[in-house]
Formats: sequence, C-alpha cells, structure tokens
Amino acid sequence: MADHEVRSTVGSEPSGLAQLRWDEPPEGPVLVLLDQTRLPVEEVELVCTDVPGLVRAIQTLAVRGAPLLGIAGAYGVALAGVRGYDVQDAAALLAGARPTAVNLGYGVRLALGAYQAALDKGAGPQEAGAAALAAAQALHRADAEASARMAAHGLALLDELLPGGSHRVLTHCNTGRLVSGGEGTAFAVALAAHRAGRLRRLWVDETRPLLQGARLTAYEAARSGMAYSLLTDNAAGSLFAAGEVDAVLIGADRIAADGSVANKVGSYPLAVLAKYHHVPFIVVAPVTTVDLETPDGSAIEVEQRPGQEVTELTGPQVSAAGWGAGGGLPVAPLGTQAYNPAFDVTPPELVTAIVTEEGVLSPVTGGGLRELCARSRQVTIS
Repeated sequence: MADHEVRSTVGSEPSGLAQLRWDEPPEGPVLVLLDQTRLPVEEVELVCTDVPGLVRAIQTLAVRGAPLLGIAGAYGVALAGVRGYDVQDAAALLAGARPTAVNLGYGVRLALGAYQAALDKGAGPQEAGAAALAAAQALHRADAEASARMAAHGLALLDELLPGGSHRVLTHCNTGRLVSGGEGTAFAVALAAHRAGRLRRLWVDETRPLLQGARLTAYEAARSGMAYSLLTDNAAGSLFAAGEVDAVLIGADRIAADGSVANKVGSYPLAVLAKYHHVPFIVVAPVTTVDLETPDGSAIEVEQRPGQEVTELTGPQVSAAGWGAGGGLPVAPLGTQAYNPAFDVTPPELVTAIVTEEGVLSPVTGGGLRELCARSRQVTIS
C-alpha cells in the first residue's frame, strides 16, 4: 500500500526533500521515499506502509542506487518489525528485489541481525523492531560519513592523476545524493572538485534506456551549480576521440572478489574507450559494495529488465499519457524482442582505481580488495 504527495519543483534551488526518511505519523510508522521515476518534472514523495510496497518501489526504480538500496532494505526490515509483520518473510522479499545490488542484501541482513539479536535477549517484537530501526539509522549515518570520505579520497586521486586542476570528467548513470545517505559516490567526487574550483566540465551520459543520467544526474548537477553537458551514450566515443575527457567516474552495484565491477549497462564500453584513449577509469563505491563471496565477474548475476523499457520511450511526461503497454510511447514495432540487461561487468584490468571510504586501491587486485575489506570498520553479518 502506498500514497503519493506531490511537491512541485520550483526554479533550480534544492527543495530539501530527503531521498529517504523514516516518519511516524499517528496512523503508524512509514518509510517515505523521493520517487525518482517522477524526476525531474516534479518531486513526489512515495509513502510505504508495508514491505510489498517498498519492494515495488525498489523494482520500479522509485528508489535505486546501491548504497541507498542497502539503507532502504534495512529500514524495510524495521518497518516490518514495528508494524508487526512477518520479519523473516519481509527480509526475503526485500533481499530478492534486485539481485545484482549487493548492498540491498547487506542492509537487510544488518537489520535482521539486530532484530533477531534483540529477540534472543528476550525482547518482544516491538522492542526487536526498534533494534532493527536503530541498525537502519546507524547504517544511514555511516553511509553519509562514507560518502564524505570517498569524495575526499577521490578528489585527491584526481589531483594526483591530473595535476593542474580543470578536470573534465565523464560519468554514467546517477551516483549523487539520490543513491546515498550522503552526497553520493562518483558524483560526490565530481562535486568536491567543483567546490574546490577544479571541475571544468561534467560530461553526463544520458544512460539509456531509462535516462538516469539525463533525468537525475543533470538534475543534481544543475542544482549544485556545476558546469555540465548532457550527451547520448553513443556520443561518448567521439568525445574521447576529441580529447575532451580527462577521467571517467562511475559507481558500482557489486564488486567481485577479483575486482570485476558490475555497474549500470554502458559502463563497460566506457572502460574500453578509456583504456584505448589512456584516460583513467575510476570506480567509486563504499566497501559494502565489495562482495568477496562472488569470485569473479562471470559469477555476478546480472538483472534483466523488461523489454518494454527499450521498445517504449518512458519518463514522467510520457508515462502520464499512457500510450503503450508499459505506459510509454512505442518506438519499435509491436512484438519486437528486446535485450535489456540492467548492468554490465567491467574486468579489473580496465579499472584504473577503486575509491572507497577506506582509501584508494590501484592497481585493482583481489588481494588488495581483501585488505581493504579487512581494514573497513563495517561489520559484515552473514
């Protein structure tokens, strides 16, 4: 069950809406999300009163981005606990909502562990739900702190690789505050460069087929006053050839034990282009995105999205008209089969560096990743 409250975007000033927040109105606790499917046309808050509603929000990309999915998963377990639902069933639903994003399962396990530990100590369901909520809130704070540290490490790396400032950075998909408890991952690094006066241009890939770059990264860049330009994904090659890209910054949804990186589809071609043109290809992600249980890139489960996302043009304005079977404008003949993986996998030899809150790993190796994880202050719950 979910309700909507529409808040219009006014001008280019940030509205102050949180990407995700816990609220406790008289009728009971709820999880409130900024519905990212409605951006940038309008700012709409989606109110989730139960876990199936939250799962729908995750699967429709109303809430998305690896770190934020982990936070949402933890809050979802807490929501089930404090509302008296079956917490184990809720956790299973949440953990399976998007298989590639490792942070989602991490957040679910973290909150579920806190819930179960409270029960084991004799707490009742309400008290155990409160323990799960405390774990979710702690994860939320920790992610904001990790975001700030990643930004600092990433900016230092850019300055080291590109002395003299005036960075021209290409990014893909959306990696800002809309995916994080803080200011994001890769976007947070670009934002730090902007604030330091060292960002000349942010190149924003449109990110087909759901346009997270055009709708969300451009939205965040405009509100931050950054110099940015939008390009279609297939224009990136000409941009590299013209010598207009100094570095590529992307996020990650899962990093395997060998350093292979799963990120929004279209990331791998950028890595190949960057390698050919001798441009640094940098991945920015919290340590919680590293999955040492997944041995290599071939073992990463890549989510397959509905074909209608490719065969129909979708978006806030188009969906309102409801033309096609999926609520979008048809752009291919009826019955066209589509190939629509949500992610692709970049092998470690194409990754210049991985930036985490614990520091920078370069070159990217399995041993280096294990050391990073060992240094992390995050507690892994299996």
